[in-house]
Amino acid sequence: MPVLNLGILAHVDAGKTSLTERLLFAAGVISEIGRVDDGNTQTDSLALERQRGITIKAAVVSFALGDLTVNLIDTPGHPDFIAEVERALGVLDGAVLVISAVEGVQPQTRVLMRALQRLRVPTAIFVNKIDRAGAAYDRTLRDIAARLSPAIVAMGNVQDLGTRRATCVPFGPADPDFATGLADLLAMRDDTLLAAYVADEHAISYARLRSALAAQTGQALVHPVYFGSAITGAGVEYLTEGLAELLPAAASRNGPAAGTVFKVERGPAGEKIAYVRMFGGSVRAREVLRYGAGKAAKVTAIRVFGGGPAAPAEAVRAGQIAKIWGLADVQVSDSVGAAGATRPRHHFDPPTLESVVVPARAGDRPAVHAALTELAEQDPLINLRQDDLRQELLVSLYGEVQKEVIQATLADEFGVQVGFRETTTICTERLAGPGAAVEYLGSPGNPFMATVGLRLEPAPERSGIEFRIEIERGALPPSFLRATEETVRRTLAEGLYGWPVPDCLVTMTHSGYIPPPPHGWSKISTTAGDFRLLTPLVLMAALSQAGTRVCEPVSSFRLEVPQRSVPAVLTALARLGAASQPAGALGSASLVSGEIPAGRVPELRQQLPGLTAGQGLLELEFARYRQIRGEIPIRPRTDHNPLHRQQYLLRVQRGALTESPAGKKMG
Repeated sequence: MPVLNLGILAHVDAGKTSLTERLLFAAGVISEIGRVDDGNTQTDSLALERQRGITIKAAVVSFALGDLTVNLIDTPGHPDFIAEVERALGVLDGAVLVISAVEGVQPQTRVLMRALQRLRVPTAIFVNKIDRAGAAYDRTLRDIAARLSPAIVAMGNVQDLGTRRATCVPFGPADPDFATGLADLLAMRDDTLLAAYVADEHAISYARLRSALAAQTGQALVHPVYFGSAITGAGVEYLTEGLAELLPAAASRNGPAAGTVFKVERGPAGEKIAYVRMFGGSVRAREVLRYGAGKAAKVTAIRVFGGGPAAPAEAVRAGQIAKIWGLADVQVSDSVGAAGATRPRHHFDPPTLESVVVPARAGDRPAVHAALTELAEQDPLINLRQDDLRQELLVSLYGEVQKEVIQATLADEFGVQVGFRETTTICTERLAGPGAAVEYLGSPGNPFMATVGLRLEPAPERSGIEFRIEIERGALPPSFLRATEETVRRTLAEGLYGWPVPDCLVTMTHSGYIPPPPHGWSKISTTAGDFRLLTPLVLMAALSQAGTRVCEPVSSFRLEVPQRSVPAVLTALARLGAASQPAGALGSASLVSGEIPAGRVPELRQQLPGLTAGQGLLELEFARYRQIRGEIPIRPRTDHNPLHRQQYLLRVQRGALTESPAGKKMG
């Protein structure tokens, strides 16, 4: 049975969850349509989602369209929860982008469409709320063509627009203007069709046009546009027909198991449940499954989505989505199977904000840490950091709404009350040049039974940390090499000024150790702990030689404001450190574009309504990291501060003595 893994994406309040409810009702999966305002929808199952009327976590539901199984993934619309959308994008075969016929294309709509286009995800557009006062047909199509993609084709017309009687009338072969427009659009991207069209435009059959439309939609070259109402059901029938006809089903690939974990949740007993999309091969219950970086565990249970709730199954196969039990330390984005998945994983930028979580009661700190650790399993971009020196817990954020949701989740689901300190911007450090350092086993000042040499070199932005070895292959036991690499990555979370160093090439140039005697372990033999404790000193020495530049996140913006507001807006932007300029006009509105430090965006949002009489429309997208001029911000360190050797050795010694009364490491 063919499978279509379909994402529903939209700007917040455009109606995607309502559309999900309507699709499930039309397919007979549910007998009554839930309402977001009433808190009884199928996909918004969290208590907090029902209370707030917004989607926070991606959810999977399934229904049948004839012989096609549709696994529908409902994603959040609020930009603070874009990480959930990112994880969904990597497992989709197709998508429906929902737009309000009243509000038209909104800022988050453009962000989502750009991501879909980068990944070449076949996408249909559903213009919702045609029954609402203020709904527009021609204006919305112009808006979509101008701001999302000119390669669109309206699949029908609307009667009684803006009333509860609004209905959709699909175009067909009897509509010559539709056939002509379709031929014009498709021929631009199909040389064979173009040649036939030029020879005799009337010789191209309607069936051939529909076949070409399906092919080009499947290649993400064009986007069919459907109008309707999720509340009344108008137009939804034609949308579902279009999904089955125009969006491609999942490819079935034989061979070794290959999948991706895109969601992790906890079951009633606290067990981890992994949501896995399989791209190739299969996974069977009770088999030992490889996943992540060298992990393996026995699969204890499988539930596969297919035409209703996830049902128990003996196996999950290529193209399917399943819930898998038994992977105790599984994480979001882990690959499943020896082959792993090949889809790109990063489609949006990481959060640029951070805040300290403050327990209401000091004694609740361990419980808060445990709760945040569990939340970080579900959303790794929370990036929980623990500062033992100041007894603080820090989390990364996309915005203030996410902070409120974390606070409410901790109270509702874990029974702990917390507050937050002021949100701060997360900067990064970039290498100013190369650097190298080495510490030799047995040399004065090196109390560890290891030799470690490292060289650092700058790498292109967004390339990540790459670890290489120049030492002879096999010269170092794998556990020691692994300990070194893991420590390098962990240590680079805090550079010379306390900020992460995300992009660099690290090469291990020297190594040495004392092997255990033939009869087994000895106090004078090297352990992986020696490499873990020595590596930060060597790495920070190399980093100090290289030097770093602290950079702040910068967002590009596009502002639509009334023409009379432009002078005041430009003045405010200059005060906020933005580089901006008028960019033309869009209808009666004026456009202003430019770049602004991400840390000043909340102030811009706060000022914008007053500057524009509530008519300003702000669209933001992460642009780059820019070197800070002037005073360099310093983030307090949470490690043992390997920049200061004596302080580091003293703290490490205390830790070693606490863990081992013999104090082997420091003698």
